[in-house]
Amino acid sequence: MADMHSPEQAAADVIDATALDEAVAFTSGLIRIDTSNRGGGDCRERPAAEYVAERLAAAGLEPVLLERTPGRTNVVARIEGTDPAADALLVHGHLDVVPAEAADWSVDPFSGEVRDGVVWGRGAVDMKNMDAMVLAVVRSWARAGIRPRRDIVLAFTADEEDSAVDGSGFLADRHPGLFEGCTEGISESGAFTVHAAPRLPLYPIAAGERGTAWLRLTAHGTAGHGSKPNPANAVSRLAHAVARIADHRWPVRLTPTVRAALTELGEILGVGPGPGSRQFDLDAFLAKLGPAAGLVEATVRNSATPTMLDAGYKVNVIPGRATAYVDGRFLPGGEEEFAATLDALTGPDVDWEYHHRETALEAPVDSRTFGVLRESVERFDPAGRVVPFCMAGGTDAKQFSRLGITGYGFAPLKLPPGFDYWSLFHGVDERVPVDALHFGTRVLDHALRAL
Repeated sequence: MADMHSPEQAAADVIDATALDEAVAFTSGLIRIDTSNRGGGDCRERPAAEYVAERLAAAGLEPVLLERTPGRTNVVARIEGTDPAADALLVHGHLDVVPAEAADWSVDPFSGEVRDGVVWGRGAVDMKNMDAMVLAVVRSWARAGIRPRRDIVLAFTADEEDSAVDGSGFLADRHPGLFEGCTEGISESGAFTVHAAPRLPLYPIAAGERGTAWLRLTAHGTAGHGSKPNPANAVSRLAHAVARIADHRWPVRLTPTVRAALTELGEILGVGPGPGSRQFDLDAFLAKLGPAAGLVEATVRNSATPTMLDAGYKVNVIPGRATAYVDGRFLPGGEEEFAATLDALTGPDVDWEYHHRETALEAPVDSRTFGVLRESVERFDPAGRVVPFCMAGGTDAKQFSRLGITGYGFAPLKLPPGFDYWSLFHGVDERVPVDALHFGTRVLDHALRAL
């Protein structure tokens, strides 16, 4: 097999036309397998896992199918590298998707239809496209007899769209040996085009994630008749706490990744003064960034958003208990401040607890790995500029970080002007251009061999 040790060999383009066709066909094929995750265990990823495993096996790999719960299937395989002394690299993607209401869509959301150069369906960007590109790349390597420098562990997971307890959490906790030697990982939500200005495409690569803090708030009071005054009304207590949380303005906290993003965006777009200046005004700075502001504005603060309420059983009865749920997110290093603020906002009459919690992540933007990812994108789009960013939400990288794996968001796509990538995440008419998949497959191939 070819050895990719030298930079010249790593730089060579070896991806073939078959791989480009397969990236599209596999995206469509995976979309047609309905893996809607409705939460609470209501999902079945096994058919998609079998689809993936069959294609890995055809490439000479030995995929392992693993389940914590029947039907909630994960696939793991290892590609042996040419340098046994090198650290291994994890490449992971999830197989589940959020539900879709067919009546809201222009096409059947699970048709995988390819029309006018676009692949349509749930998972087209989140993230069966990346799963498909990974499959296409490793199969291309098998045909060409190519091996990467370092071992690459492939993980296709269940349950990312809920708690990950049947997916990456299960793999990290129960099967850590499969990831032996892995020090870094790449996955979704990075290296897609953001058109910040005419003829200025940006490609944000994720080097951080806010932590997840899904909260359950509970107010207790005195039950009674709705016609009588009741100062210990659980519903009122809860409503006041929820309103305080919704109205709270969290202070600005610039993490190293966000600070780097602001600095690079300011330099590229000619906006100043930047975060290193005493005259720096964040709100004024963001207003000058235009579309690029969306890369950072959700990650300069912690946040807490009320999302669910549950109280009472009859209009003339004051219940003794009321419950609410809040989607909280905290920055790297910001969890203590987040918890203390929630204590103050909820007050003495409302208790709160974590319904689901995952850590915040930060990865170095001055690492060799980030440099390789940057070079790989800019090689295939010389007009493009790569910038680091921190994800507002989270990925399976959180669970894999338990194994000491540093995660980057890198699922490359070259998107045309006007293509609203963000709105398609969990949105209606999710779709991805065929040309974007071809670009992403080439970039991914180059990056994985160069790493």
